[in-house]
Amino acid sequence: MVKSDKLNFSTPSGFPEFLPSEKRLEVYLLDTIRRVFESYGFTPIETPAVERLEVLQAKGNQGDNIIYGIDPILPPNRQSEKDKAGETGSEARALKFDQTVPLAAYIARHLNELTFPFARYQMDVVFRGERAKDGRFRQFRQCDIDVVARRELSLLYDAQMPAIITEIFEAVNIGDFLIRINNRKILTGFFTSVGVAEDQIKTCIGIIDNLEKIGEAKVKQQLEKEGISTEKTQKIIDFIKIDGTVNEVLNKLNHLAENFPEAEQFILGVTELETVITGVRNLGVSEKRFCIDLSIARGLNYYTGTVYETSLLGHEALGSICSGGRYEELVGMFLGEKMPGVGISIGLTRLISRLLKAGILSTLSATPAQVMVVNMQEDLMPIYLQVSQQLRKAGLNVVTNFDKKGLGKQFQLADKQGIQFCVIIGSEEAAAQKSSLKDLQSGEQTEVSLENLAEEIKQRLA
Repeated sequence: MVKSDKLNFSTPSGFPEFLPSEKRLEVYLLDTIRRVFESYGFTPIETPAVERLEVLQAKGNQGDNIIYGIDPILPPNRQSEKDKAGETGSEARALKFDQTVPLAAYIARHLNELTFPFARYQMDVVFRGERAKDGRFRQFRQCDIDVVARRELSLLYDAQMPAIITEIFEAVNIGDFLIRINNRKILTGFFTSVGVAEDQIKTCIGIIDNLEKIGEAKVKQQLEKEGISTEKTQKIIDFIKIDGTVNEVLNKLNHLAENFPEAEQFILGVTELETVITGVRNLGVSEKRFCIDLSIARGLNYYTGTVYETSLLGHEALGSICSGGRYEELVGMFLGEKMPGVGISIGLTRLISRLLKAGILSTLSATPAQVMVVNMQEDLMPIYLQVSQQLRKAGLNVVTNFDKKGLGKQFQLADKQGIQFCVIIGSEEAAAQKSSLKDLQSGEQTEVSLENLAEEIKQRLA
């Protein structure tokens, strides 16, 4: 075959491709996240990568995301079918850019087959046509959970989310992290109470949500550009900078509520936040893992209550590593009924990229194999295959070397892949039903009977 000098086989910009050691890390994280999700009763679903375009754009849910459309590409001999293949209107299709809108469509399609509250998790790949750069991708895997109910949903589901986040990040041992919690009703009620017009509130919430990115001075500038007076702008800044322990912030909020006119929405938000915080504490989440942060707003307009953002302490520049919140109207939009929900999302591909670069996580070995049965003599291959199966049945991951090479080269091959043990069986060992076990980490080599080989390896791994 002649190598083509014209064919560009590099991956398209923004579409990541993992090496085996990176993919194994992703699988490990997926397994850890899945285990925690399922421990809280969440069930897996998978929605198509492709949805109808009108579904993805329903009621403005596209937001600022650039959607990848799907257009058929016909072979040269079928160009006459082009008009038939072109899809317009309700037939136009596109790649999903998140998992919340497809969840809404999924529930609408299977309403009579599901039990509510419906708690699901998804670990699918999504696609966004954003500018590809370091840590930002056009294709990435999201790990989402949502609980959706018909008409009413207990705030204790909101309280479970920080407990789930805590269990996941403690399990993968990424260091100290902080879950910042707020309630959008508090922000909406505060803006109303200081005299911000109703039609300006969503814009103002979006501006303060960028506080960490653009800084206080630019937030003030943008608020004043929206027609918010200097006096009101300063009140807003002073409010979102309220800090202290969880109890101290709650006390300050309750004190403010007593002095606000038309404070119903504000008081409701504070009451909901207190309920959620009580639930978080009852679930045993350490006080060092969460706080109340009144600047957290989550810029997406469909959030209506509790909101969360999680940051890695000492690495705040990485941004939020897990976020989410409560919404009232989003999921029920296709059915025309109230279906409140609450959920969180981990952008796993982005997170892995950031944590590897920061040295917080390391890749795993390139293979899951723990043992290599080396090839000393071709005529002993039946024994090598039998021993390999014996070890696998004992729960070990084993690769059998079918290629006859020098023993040193086989050791090098195992070591390069991160395989710790090599099993060596020559004619004398085979006759005596024994093997030599080489530990490539310590360099130690010991004689072990084939009968006890699996147990010996498992003890050393433990």
